Amino acid sequence: MAVSSTHANTPIDICSRALILIGANTITSFEDGTTEALVSVNMYEDVARTALVNSRWRFATNQTELNLLTAPPTGRYDRAYQLPADYLMTHAATVNDNLIEYQLYGDKLFANTSSSDKVILDHTFRVDEVYWPSYFTIAVEYALATVFATSVARDTALAGLMNTQAQLTMTKARTLDSQQQTTRKLATSRFITNRRS
Repeated sequence: MAVSSTHANTPIDICSRALILIGANTITSFEDGTTEALVSVNMYEDVARTALVNSRWRFATNQTELNLLTAPPTGRYDRAYQLPADYLMTHAATVNDNLIEYQLYGDKLFANTSSSDKVILDHTFRVDEVYWPSYFTIAVEYALATVFATSVARDTALAGLMNTQAQLTMTKARTLDSQQQTTRKLATSRFITNRRS
């Protein structure tokens, strides 16, 4: 009987593959009652969210029109806007494609805008694992393996090795992800003008 490999696209799959990397037992549920499951359920989401915000990943970046709240800020700003439920990190806020000054307070964005302005937020969001590209999934698996090597295997040398691999795979993932947009052209006119003068 042939065995086929599948890609990891759930938290359980990703944790299990990270556990395999350190030679530990896999899990079938966060409620397995094993040490592996206990560490997984307590650490997975924080590791995943940290990985999602450590770069401006193209697959986890979105634009959202923010909802204006009726209650204005207490001071210094004219308007308050609700951040999206899946929000993780802000990259920019714009009105009519122009960057605006803003400040985040809790789950709200404050800005000096008019009531008719449409504020667009460029942000990282908590994208579902099924949409993670394989290069990112592997990087998260190694990041988890670092945690598991410390807490499950209790092997500092193995944890060091997994941490090195996590950093390498995350660097490669950033390089691959950066190619997911139009290549920016270097403006050379100023250099050419200076060279000719």
